[in-house]
Parts: sequence; structure tokens; C-alpha cells
Amino acid sequence: MKQFLKDNVPLFIFVSVLFVIGVVFGAVMVNALSMDQKTELTRHLSSFFHEINEGADMDSQQSFSQAFSMHMKWILLIWLFGLSIIGLPLILVLDFLKGVLIGFTVGYLVGQMSWKGMLFALVAVAPQNLIVIPAILLCSVAAMSFSIYMIKHRIMSRSGAIYQPFMRYTTITLAMGVCLFGAALLEGYVSQIMMKWVTPMLVALAL
Repeated sequence: MKQFLKDNVPLFIFVSVLFVIGVVFGAVMVNALSMDQKTELTRHLSSFFHEINEGADMDSQQSFSQAFSMHMKWILLIWLFGLSIIGLPLILVLDFLKGVLIGFTVGYLVGQMSWKGMLFALVAVAPQNLIVIPAILLCSVAAMSFSIYMIKHRIMSRSGAIYQPFMRYTTITLAMGVCLFGAALLEGYVSQIMMKWVTPMLVALAL
């Protein structure tokens, strides 16, 4: 793994920059929303806060299952795209979209609720994404590295073993799947507890 990381520093830098661009783009998209769209989103957010504050039951197991399913589908797509040459640009699209989703979410919360929105983002969005983002980027680098290897050694020169690179690629993806399992646990159980701690402060806002 250490050698893999060392050999693929340029790819890591590239996908990281692409992800950051996606985050910025997502944050900018908030400004493109119409007033009606912002009002509707704010209404749903306010209703969510009040439900939590009033003691509404939150199904942690369902939240965990949904989060884990979503994360695994994401890296499975990346893994499948890495097996095909034409899937290489689609990996980049997924990384960009992930950045857009996070940028839009955090940008909306901060834009509408100022520092209290930032507080909610820190407890509801940040914890699991500290694991999810590096895991997805690592899967993306592994997929791109394998795809590039296939182009060089199976299409251009038609030489080189494929078993070892494939097993390394698959092992890295599975290892990141384990990390995403932990992220889903964090999202399903820990983040919900933290949201309940900060919600009383948020319901006092005039949304």
C-alpha cells in the first residue's frame, strides 16, 4: 500500500483537485437557486429540526443500512469503471459529483444559517466524510491506475501480467469498503446523537 501511494502521487493530486473543484462548484450552485427553491428547502430543514427536538425516533439501523448501501454502490461503480478503458473519464465524473454534493450541502447550510449551519454541518456531514472522501478518492486512484495499466500493457504492448495488478486493485477496493462500513456506522449512530445535541440551538432560529 505504501508503495502504491508513492507511485500514484500525481493521480492523488489530480483527483483531489477535481474533488475540490466539485466542492466549490456545489457551493456556488446554492446561489443559483430561486427564492422559492430556497424557501422550500428551508421549510423541510426547519421541519426536520423540530421533529428531532421534539423527540422523534430516528431509526439508526435504517440510516446505517442506507448509508452503507449508498457508499458501496459508489465504490462498486468506480471498481467497474476501472475495469474498462471507457470508464476512466466516468471515474472522474463521480469524484466531481461527490464534491458537488458535499459543497452544495455545506454551502446551503452555511449560507442560510451562518455559523449555526456550520455547526450542524460539522456534526451531521463532516464526521463520516472524513472517512468517506479519502476512501472514495483512494478507490478512484486505484481504478485509474489499473485502467492506465491495462491501456499500457494489454492494448499498446500486449504484454505484462494482469493477475497481480487486478488483485491489488480489488484488495484496495475491498479495504476501502471496510472503511466505508465504519463511516456508515458513524453516520447511522454517532452523527444522530450529535445532531440531537445541537438541534435545540437550531430550532430557535427563525427559519
